[in-house]
Amino acid sequence: MPDLHASLQKYDLGHLRIIAELWGLELESAEPTSALEELCASLLDLEAVAETIDILSAEARSALQALVDSNGKIEWAIFSRAHGEIREMGAGKRDREQPHKKPISPAETLFYYGLLAKAFFDTEKGSQEFAYIPEDLLQAVEELNLEAPDEAQSITIAEPLGRPATPVEKSFEIPANDHILDDATTYLAAVRLQIPVTVNHAVALENLLSAATLIKQTALQPEAVKKFLEASRIDALANLYQAWLNSQTFDELRLMPTIVCEGEWKNQPQITREFLMNLIQSSPQDKGWSLASFVKAVKEKYPDFQRPAGDYDSWFIKRVADGQYLRGFAYWDWVDGALIKYLIQTLHWLGKADLASPEAGKEFTAFRIRPQVESQKSNVEGKIIVSSNGRLTVSRYFSRAARYQIARFCDWHEEKKDEYVYSVSAKSLKRASEQGLKSEQLLNLLVKYTNGSVAPALVKALKRWDANGTEARVESLLALRVSKPEIMEEIRASKAGKFLGELLSPTAVIVKEGASQKVTEALADLGLLAEVVTNFPEAD
Repeated sequence: MPDLHASLQKYDLGHLRIIAELWGLELESAEPTSALEELCASLLDLEAVAETIDILSAEARSALQALVDSNGKIEWAIFSRAHGEIREMGAGKRDREQPHKKPISPAETLFYYGLLAKAFFDTEKGSQEFAYIPEDLLQAVEELNLEAPDEAQSITIAEPLGRPATPVEKSFEIPANDHILDDATTYLAAVRLQIPVTVNHAVALENLLSAATLIKQTALQPEAVKKFLEASRIDALANLYQAWLNSQTFDELRLMPTIVCEGEWKNQPQITREFLMNLIQSSPQDKGWSLASFVKAVKEKYPDFQRPAGDYDSWFIKRVADGQYLRGFAYWDWVDGALIKYLIQTLHWLGKADLASPEAGKEFTAFRIRPQVESQKSNVEGKIIVSSNGRLTVSRYFSRAARYQIARFCDWHEEKKDEYVYSVSAKSLKRASEQGLKSEQLLNLLVKYTNGSVAPALVKALKRWDANGTEARVESLLALRVSKPEIMEEIRASKAGKFLGELLSPTAVIVKEGASQKVTEALADLGLLAEVVTNFPEAD
């Protein structure tokens, strides 16, 4: 950081005399350069520093101590939010209004005492403006070993932010689980089959699987997928968690469903995630922690955790609900506060945090960080049930690699509690064959995982499919039925005949697709009024 001389040399003689007056000094020199040398020598006297600090207000001393605790400098946006602004004014206005006699903030007090300066410094986020104590003056202040007037000012990042959850906030517990592994298996199988699928947090899951290098530009990475599916649930969950934790592409801010990020501006999701994780993990693992109090504490102590230089204007973020642009610190709760909540929800999704709410169905109001992922084990015995009609029921805890392979041969039905339901059909086997798979491979899988107890009817059906393909077809057709064969002959000979297809019986014929209206009109021309009966298809 710049020293006292470098920090004060840009000021005119009037400003230097204000500093001297506040320190109880009188400058002898009337020339700015000489006056600066004289002032710096006096301000670095240890006894003078101690006496000056003693006469500061408690608020100003707290602001000074905050700088000392932060190695002499704090980002200006953060410092000014906690300790106030410094009014900008030229020499003439300053001499008329004399702001040093009635400062509007602790920051302005320190500024006119020469204990605080402002400058831009290079950081990982780029050039940012900081409040700082001049380097040599900081050494003098540190040598005095000041005590903070308020112990609350010395809270460190290692201490938990917020408070324990109240009984109401943690009434309804929502334990963490490892169901993300099953959703990932389903999603990977759907990508392989090129079919749409609905899973929990689908967009976030796609981003996570990309971060874990299981998907690259919407294409599966076969070796990585195989390794993931064959890993134990404990190891697979740990791998997803580490992929998320270290990812620079998984961007929670842009995945939040309540907002839309527009424009070319950049944020730094991995740096933000690391900072918030340090805060979150400082909360006790053995008790529920209040979400509202945690978010409030972050807002008070680290409001700019994701904002370079406290910039709340250049990020174009729109609220989905009403299209309102959320620019300015006034929308902190909608963006930055909501991001904290979303990140904790992500931890729950990854099996790392239990949640709780006042009652079932309500938004969560408390959280508890779980022990390491390795300690989370399931005692559920997975199994597969194969029916003779080709219906397969696969437990959530069955081999994920096997379910992934089985799913490629089957039609998918709605997931039940802790079970996945599939069925084998001519359509599903045809789709599998188009990907180079044979029904014999499915049969081998089923024999392996059921210890050979596959129903003979299903074995026969799979073998016949491999040999003959589709041997039977069930389809919906529109048929015309008449009371007598003679009427059918008359109709087929009329202009209505071109709209008719295969003859099903002497009194029934197929009506070509989309031609029902034309057939009824042609029948009317023959003096026949047809009754149209609609039969709805049977439910699955």
